[in-house]
Amino acid sequence: MQIIVQKYGGSSIAEPELIKNIARRVVETKQKGNKVVVVVSAMGDTTDELLKMAHQITASPCDRELDMLLSTGEQISIALLVMAINNLGCSAVSLTGSQAGIVTDDVHSKARIMKIDPDRVNQELEQDKVIVVAGYQGITEKGDIATLGRGGSDTTAV
Repeated sequence: MQIIVQKYGGSSIAEPELIKNIARRVVETKQKGNKVVVVVSAMGDTTDELLKMAHQITASPCDRELDMLLSTGEQISIALLVMAINNLGCSAVSLTGSQAGIVTDDVHSKARIMKIDPDRVNQELEQDKVIVVAGYQGITEKGDIATLGRGGSDTTAV
Protein backbone atom coordinates (compact mmCIF):
# COMPACT_ATOMS: atom_id res chain seq x y z
CA MET A 1 0.00 0.00 0.00
CA GLN A 2 1.36 3.36 -1.06
CA ILE A 3 1.71 6.36 1.28
CA ILE A 4 0.49 9.56 -0.35
CA VAL A 5 1.50 12.90 1.20
CA GLN A 6 -0.72 15.85 0.33
CA LYS A 7 0.11 19.43 1.34
CA TYR A 8 -2.38 22.29 1.42
CA GLY A 9 -1.38 25.91 1.92
CA GLY A 10 -3.29 28.73 3.56
CA SER A 11 -5.25 29.99 0.55
CA SER A 12 -6.47 26.49 -0.32
CA ILE A 13 -7.99 26.05 3.16
CA ALA A 14 -9.02 29.64 3.82
CA GLU A 15 -12.74 28.90 4.24
CA PRO A 16 -14.89 26.04 5.57
CA GLU A 17 -16.17 25.12 2.08
CA LEU A 18 -12.60 24.81 0.82
CA ILE A 19 -11.78 22.58 3.80
CA LYS A 20 -14.75 20.36 2.92
CA ASN A 21 -13.50 20.12 -0.69
CA ILE A 22 -10.06 19.08 0.52
CA ALA A 23 -11.65 16.51 2.82
CA ARG A 24 -13.44 14.97 -0.17
CA ARG A 25 -10.17 14.85 -2.12
CA VAL A 26 -8.39 13.22 0.82
CA VAL A 27 -11.13 10.61 1.25
CA GLU A 28 -11.06 9.81 -2.49
CA THR A 29 -7.31 9.24 -2.27
CA LYS A 30 -7.81 6.96 0.75
CA GLN A 31 -10.60 5.02 -0.98
CA LYS A 32 -8.20 4.19 -3.83
CA GLY A 33 -6.31 2.01 -1.36
CA ASN A 34 -3.65 4.49 -0.27
CA LYS A 35 -2.40 5.47 3.14
CA VAL A 36 -2.71 9.25 3.38
CA VAL A 37 -0.75 11.86 5.31
CA VAL A 38 -1.88 15.47 4.90
CA VAL A 39 0.17 18.51 5.93
CA VAL A 40 -1.66 21.83 6.25
CA SER A 41 -0.82 25.44 6.86
CA ALA A 42 -2.86 27.96 8.79
CA MET A 43 -6.05 29.15 7.12
CA GLY A 44 -5.79 32.15 4.80
CA ASP A 45 -4.17 35.13 6.48
CA THR A 46 -4.24 33.62 9.97
CA THR A 47 -0.47 33.78 10.48
CA ASP A 48 -0.37 37.42 9.38
CA GLU A 49 -3.31 38.26 11.66
CA LEU A 50 -1.62 36.57 14.63
CA LEU A 51 1.61 38.47 13.92
CA LYS A 52 -0.36 41.71 13.75
CA MET A 53 -1.96 41.01 17.13
CA ALA A 54 1.40 40.20 18.69
CA HIS A 55 2.84 43.48 17.42
CA GLN A 56 -0.16 45.36 18.82
CA ILE A 57 0.87 44.02 22.23
CA THR A 58 4.59 44.69 21.89
CA ALA A 59 6.93 45.97 19.19
CA SER A 60 9.38 43.14 19.91
CA PRO A 61 7.61 39.92 20.86
CA CYS A 62 9.87 37.24 22.28
CA ASP A 63 10.55 34.51 19.69
CA ARG A 64 9.52 31.65 21.99
CA GLU A 65 6.12 33.19 22.72
CA LEU A 66 5.68 34.15 19.09
CA ASP A 67 6.21 30.49 18.12
CA MET A 68 3.64 29.46 20.73
CA LEU A 69 1.16 31.92 19.23
CA LEU A 70 1.81 31.26 15.55
CA SER A 71 1.63 27.47 15.92
CA THR A 72 -2.04 27.78 16.85
CA GLY A 73 -2.97 28.70 13.28
CA GLU A 74 -2.01 25.26 11.97
CA GLN A 75 -3.67 23.58 14.94
CA ILE A 76 -6.98 25.17 14.00
CA SER A 77 -6.57 23.94 10.43
CA ILE A 78 -5.75 20.34 11.34
CA ALA A 79 -8.69 20.06 13.72
CA LEU A 80 -11.19 21.45 11.20
CA LEU A 81 -9.89 19.25 8.37
CA VAL A 82 -10.08 16.11 10.53
CA MET A 83 -13.65 17.03 11.51
CA ALA A 84 -14.53 17.31 7.81
CA ILE A 85 -12.83 13.99 6.94
CA ASN A 86 -14.50 12.18 9.84
CA ASN A 87 -17.84 13.67 8.78
CA LEU A 88 -17.41 11.85 5.45
CA GLY A 89 -17.11 8.54 7.30
CA CYS A 90 -13.34 8.21 7.04
CA SER A 91 -11.23 7.79 10.18
CA ALA A 92 -8.66 10.55 10.62
CA VAL A 93 -6.51 12.00 13.39
CA SER A 94 -4.83 15.40 13.76
CA LEU A 95 -1.27 15.65 15.03
CA THR A 96 0.74 18.71 15.99
CA GLY A 97 4.34 18.80 14.86
CA SER A 98 5.49 17.47 18.22
CA GLN A 99 2.90 14.67 18.20
CA ALA A 100 4.13 13.72 14.72
CA GLY A 101 7.64 13.38 16.16
CA ILE A 102 9.22 16.44 14.55
CA VAL A 103 12.16 17.52 16.70
CA THR A 104 13.85 20.83 15.93
CA ASP A 105 16.79 22.86 17.12
CA ASP A 106 15.98 25.72 19.48
CA VAL A 107 16.22 28.61 17.03
CA HIS A 108 12.71 29.96 17.50
CA SER A 109 10.95 31.29 14.39
CA LYS A 110 13.61 29.77 12.10
CA ALA A 111 14.01 26.28 13.56
CA ARG A 112 15.52 23.44 11.59
CA ILE A 113 14.31 19.87 11.81
CA MET A 114 16.97 17.80 13.57
CA LYS A 115 15.22 14.44 13.57
CA ILE A 116 11.85 12.82 13.07
CA ASP A 117 10.47 10.01 15.20
CA PRO A 118 7.85 8.37 12.95
CA ASP A 119 6.43 6.00 15.59
CA ARG A 120 3.15 7.84 16.24
CA VAL A 121 2.49 8.46 12.54
CA ASN A 122 3.21 4.81 11.75
CA GLN A 123 0.94 3.69 14.61
CA GLU A 124 -1.96 5.75 13.29
CA LEU A 125 -1.37 4.58 9.70
CA GLU A 126 -1.41 0.96 10.89
CA GLN A 127 -4.86 1.69 12.36
CA ASP A 128 -5.91 2.72 8.83
CA LYS A 129 -6.37 6.39 9.73
CA VAL A 130 -5.71 9.44 7.62
CA ILE A 131 -3.06 11.53 9.39
CA VAL A 132 -3.37 15.33 9.28
CA VAL A 133 -0.19 17.02 10.49
CA ALA A 134 0.28 20.67 11.40
CA GLY A 135 2.93 22.10 9.14
CA TYR A 136 5.44 24.78 10.09
CA GLN A 137 6.19 23.45 13.58
CA GLY A 138 8.04 20.99 15.73
CA ILE A 139 9.30 20.70 19.26
CA THR A 140 12.73 21.40 20.73
CA GLU A 141 14.65 18.93 22.88
CA LYS A 142 13.51 21.06 25.88
CA GLY A 143 9.86 20.57 24.90
CA ASP A 144 9.16 24.05 23.53
CA ILE A 145 7.19 24.58 20.34
CA ALA A 146 9.39 25.96 17.56
CA THR A 147 8.29 27.17 14.15
CA LEU A 148 10.22 26.53 10.97
CA GLY A 149 9.71 29.97 9.49
CA ARG A 150 7.80 30.95 6.35
CA GLY A 151 7.36 28.03 3.99
CA GLY A 152 7.83 25.63 6.90
CA SER A 153 4.76 23.60 5.98
CA ASP A 154 6.46 22.66 2.72
CA THR A 155 9.46 21.42 4.72
CA THR A 156 7.15 19.42 6.99
CA ALA A 157 5.55 17.72 3.98
CA VAL A 158 8.90 16.68 2.53
